[in-house]
Amino acid sequence: MFEKIEILQMASAMATHASARQNAVAQNIANADTPGYAARDLASFESLYQSESTSGMRATRAGHVGADHTVSASFEARVDPGTMSPDGNSVSLEDEMVKAVEVKRQHDTALAIYRSSMTVLRTSLGRG
Repeated sequence: MFEKIEILQMASAMATHASARQNAVAQNIANADTPGYAARDLASFESLYQSESTSGMRATRAGHVGADHTVSASFEARVDPGTMSPDGNSVSLEDEMVKAVEVKRQHDTALAIYRSSMTVLRTSLGRG
């Protein structure tokens, strides 16, 4: 019952997105010296979440029409003009470090939302 609460699902999706984006940042940093490597990133969580919510009715149970609808995020090559090195690598370590901090903040926000929601649930049940 409690796993179907939308705020908990959103917090979980936000944490999952942060994890995937941290993976992209780590791969970019690991390939900072690889010739021809194009830096990769995910679309923002906000845009993915809004695209899902504006897609019409949502399926909340397996029997609902459109229950197989899923939102998938894939890595996209990031093209920033002026950041290409002479060997064709587009990774900027400074940008990746800033992105790593953004990802940590996104993950911390997801955990804070989850904790607050759980506190509200416990309080409503008289166990707060």
